[in-house]
This record gives sequence, C-alpha cells and structure tokens, in this order.
Amino acid sequence: MTILVAGATGTVGQHVVDQLIRRGEKVRALTRNPLQVNLPAGVEVIAGDLSEPSTLVSALVGVNSMHLITTGAEYTPLQTGPEIVELAEKAGVRRVTVLWNGEKGPFERAVEASALEWSQLQAFEFMANARKWANSIRSEGLVRDLFGGSRIAPVHEADIGRVAAVALTEDGHAGKIYTLTGPESLLVQDKVRIISEVIGRKILFVESSEEEEREQMRRMGVEEDAIEYVINWHLNPPQSAQKVLSTVEEVTGQKPYTFAEWVKTNAGYFMNSNS
Repeated sequence: MTILVAGATGTVGQHVVDQLIRRGEKVRALTRNPLQVNLPAGVEVIAGDLSEPSTLVSALVGVNSMHLITTGAEYTPLQTGPEIVELAEKAGVRRVTVLWNGEKGPFERAVEASALEWSQLQAFEFMANARKWANSIRSEGLVRDLFGGSRIAPVHEADIGRVAAVALTEDGHAGKIYTLTGPESLLVQDKVRIISEVIGRKILFVESSEEEEREQMRRMGVEEDAIEYVINWHLNPPQSAQKVLSTVEEVTGQKPYTFAEWVKTNAGYFMNSNS
C-alpha cells in the first residue's frame, strides 16, 4: 500500500517523505508542480492541489495513509477539509496525520469528525523559521527581529517528520494531538548567539519595528491575515509555547535535535560563498 504526502516539497513534507523512505514505505508525493521537485529515488510524484479536491481522486488510488497540511498557497488556511476527508474515506484511506497551522480550523474539525485514524502534529515554531534572517546575516552580519522578548521551544522539522512517519505506520496513535518541541526554550538572542558560534562570525541583534517585520513577511509571500496572526501571536505567545516537552522522544524513541544541530546542517544559508 501507498502513503500519500501532501506538501511533500515543503519545509516539513520533505522530512516526512525522507523518514517514510527510510522505513521502506512506498511514498507518493503530492505537489502542485511535479516537474519542479527534487525528492529521493523511488518516490512517486503526482500533481494535485488540496485547495481543489477534485485533483486528488487519482492521487488517492491505492493509498492507505496520508499526511496532510492545513494551508495552501501564500499560507492561507484551507477550507476544503470536509471534501478531502470524504474523498479519503471513499478511497479506503485508514490513517492520516495533520500538520496544523497554529490554530484549529475547519480542516482539523473535519478530520476529527471522520472515521479516519487521525493524529494531529502541533509545533509552535519550526527551527527553519530562522532562515528569514539569512540575507541580513550574509550581507550585514546582523539579525533584525521584532520578537526579541519572545521565548519559544522550536522544533526541528526532521523531528516532525519522524513523528509523522511513526504515526502513519504504527498502531497506537489514533486520536492523539502531539505538541512537538525541541529540547530548548530559546529567545531570539539565544538563536542569534548559536548561529554566530556555529558559523564563526559575530552577528548583532537589532530589534525591528512592527512595520519592518510586516514588510519582511510580505517579501516572503505571506498573506496579510497570516502576518497579523503571526505578529500578534509572537508578541503575546502562550505560556505553553515556552515549555519543553518530551513528545518527540516518547513517540520516536530518539531525542529531538537541538537548534545548534539544525544550524550545523543548514549553515550554508547564513554563510557567503567565499566564507
């Protein structure tokens, strides 16, 4: 049987694919642009768009499990959960994992109301979000960020992929909501210090204005509603976002990656070609 991974070329999806391949699973990658993917050998790539459920009919043939995301283009929340759930049930899909976008919406509610064996994966912040500082670190040796006082326990995307792979292939995870964190609760300044130590370059931290933060997200293609949500959330993060949880290790049997390990793997983002 086949496992379908939506958002397979995204920040988390590529790790879900990788972890499933390591487990010897047959993986089908769903993407809007099948000609522009770079996935491991053996992965079947198929065109489809979660915002247009009719495009998923052929993608679901022979699928017994699937990984879903709840946002579409430009990070907008998907409204097509009920249609996707109905198609999945008709196709004989048994298990799903759902990566939330920060708040429960119609997609999650549709999955919860279904007969599917669902698991929800909740992460307050991806370590990969630090990539937004890459240009200013390379060109100016500094980080501009509005959220200097925001303390969060970010999670490595590979750990989300590991948890998803377990939930999609093993029993005992139906109806579970897994909140995933890394092993450290970090301020922005902590992350800047760690990047500096790993790449061996002094990096300054400059607290930006709210409008500067908004403009940076606009350049990243984020919609205005999503920008508003992100800014308000980070300026007033819930206490639970700061707490380090043991969920990753409990589900996978392996300790979660640290932010320093993430930076070592992704140091190229922050270094000039002549560094």
